[in-house]
Amino acid sequence: MAGITDGSFCRKLASCGFDMVTIGGYNVDKATIAAGHRIIQRGRSEFDVSPDEIINHIDQQIHIIKDDNTWGGMVSVNIRAITPEPVIEISQLDGVDVVEINAHCRQPEIMDLQCGQRLLLEPLHLYELVKEVVKKAGSKVSVKIRANVPGVDEIAVSKAVKNAGADFLHVDAMKPGHQHADYNIITSIKKSTDIFLIGNNSIKDLKSALKIIDAGADGISMARALIGGCVPFDLSLI
Repeated sequence: MAGITDGSFCRKLASCGFDMVTIGGYNVDKATIAAGHRIIQRGRSEFDVSPDEIINHIDQQIHIIKDDNTWGGMVSVNIRAITPEPVIEISQLDGVDVVEINAHCRQPEIMDLQCGQRLLLEPLHLYELVKEVVKKAGSKVSVKIRANVPGVDEIAVSKAVKNAGADFLHVDAMKPGHQHADYNIITSIKKSTDIFLIGNNSIKDLKSALKIIDAGADGISMARALIGGCVPFDLSLI
């Protein structure tokens, strides 16, 4: 959650049973950072870090989570970028276990840069971006996508991500007009690819978590349900 999930937020939740926490999304190049400023000006939360400081800032957030060595999980960094280079640079920071390419953000300022959710309309470009990151990354690589975007073939996108060598596919299984995830799209993606699939959307209790696992997800992710700083159910029951 841009502007919210920083090192301090994730540190509080890390010991609640999560195998991985994600900081970001971060805008990490001049174009996306400028877009982030415009998003802030219209009242939406974003991380506001200058191009000169973004790498140091992310490094500091990683240390906030990991420095006392009391939690042995992974830290992922969700990144919006128009080229692979800053993603690769961040992947090589000590303590970064996963870099997550953001093909999910639907803010117009980001999509106008052919970034975020707009990447879903160009599976070949997404493939090339992910492949370049995978080739040079110092960490594992994840890609976060959004389901049910008009004009997008989720299966083609998922196969592109898998074929590019990513370790994780993180799917926001958004179902417009409903207060629950699109479990069918999770099932379809799982049947079409063998990538580790993280299911996301409307997971707020044990029932919704188990439903997305039963649909085919290998793991779950949560966001809005954690705003209060606690997990609303026992993760060990999944």
